[in-house]
Amino acid sequence: MSRIGRKPIPLPAGVKVDLAPQAVAVQGPKGKLQVALPAGITLVRQDGHLLAQRAGDEYAPLHGLARSLVANAVHGVSSGFQKELDIVGVGYRAELKGKQTLVLTLGFSHPIEYPVPPGIEIAVDAKSTHLTITGADRQRVGQVAADLRGLRPPDPYKNKGVRYTGERLKKKVGKTGAK
Repeated sequence: MSRIGRKPIPLPAGVKVDLAPQAVAVQGPKGKLQVALPAGITLVRQDGHLLAQRAGDEYAPLHGLARSLVANAVHGVSSGFQKELDIVGVGYRAELKGKQTLVLTLGFSHPIEYPVPPGIEIAVDAKSTHLTITGADRQRVGQVAADLRGLRPPDPYKNKGVRYTGERLKKKVGKTGAK
């Protein structure tokens, strides 16, 4: 039996859960999310917790997945998720234009305008080199962070580019020249 699937999902105060046969709607102070449940997986409310149950052993691969998706939704609407990015390089910076557009200067001949998806908030610090991405949906927060990092991944020779905060990079040695 799935060890992750057997763990109960605690419901914090202020989180409302609506159980339907094929979906779960979770609402809390940070927003509202809906999670589709795979066939053969049901959720049961017990003592302020949610338990994921499966119809049979053929649904074992989806048991832990469904539990994790619902647990992430509950955590997201109560606390939210956050990713942090650092921009490293001379002249590399970011700024918000309004609340819906992020303008990045990453060493290209033109600035890059990135539209901020709904449900996501991006904050730029005073130095314009540190981004904080927050939201209720874990998958969407991670995808936005990956998209921004993909605009200019860290260079292995000079380590310039957009990186996750705390990401360790291996710097390669350049050419030594002809002897």
